[in-house]
Amino acid sequence: MFYAFAAFTVLCASGVAFSRNIVYSAFALLGMLFGVAALYVFLAADFVAGAQFLIYIGGVLVLILFAVMLTHRIADVAVSNRAVGSAPALLIVVGTAVVLGRGLMVARWPVVAALPDTPTTHAIGNAFLGPYVLPFELASFVLLAVLVGAIVVSRKELRG
Repeated sequence: MFYAFAAFTVLCASGVAFSRNIVYSAFALLGMLFGVAALYVFLAADFVAGAQFLIYIGGVLVLILFAVMLTHRIADVAVSNRAVGSAPALLIVVGTAVVLGRGLMVARWPVVAALPDTPTTHAIGNAFLGPYVLPFELASFVLLAVLVGAIVVSRKELRG
């Protein structure tokens, strides 16, 4: 099942990258994010899988889909010079795949004894409210600043 979800994730990611229709790319992104969340479940990272579902699929992707669907005639937009960078991009992708494949074959993969199935949320919560409270609060402050900045940038000026 892990390899099936991994293949599904790669297939959807290629759909995001190579689709010429933005609506199809957005739905392929939904499948890709779902596949990544499923991979987190198989890797026993329950907190990260839940965050993936709630934040990325439940919030960000739904917002993107609404923006795409509500934008007037976005499917009719023609992108010029679409094929200019296809050959260099394909060369980079193949080169990266060769390097990663070589790394997978050469690396030593130690096998660890089976760990007990314990939830990770308790340890993550204690870490966020213990030794990592300052970086956690700083990240919250940065996200708040980004939100305020997005509101200021998107606000229309009222002319009187």
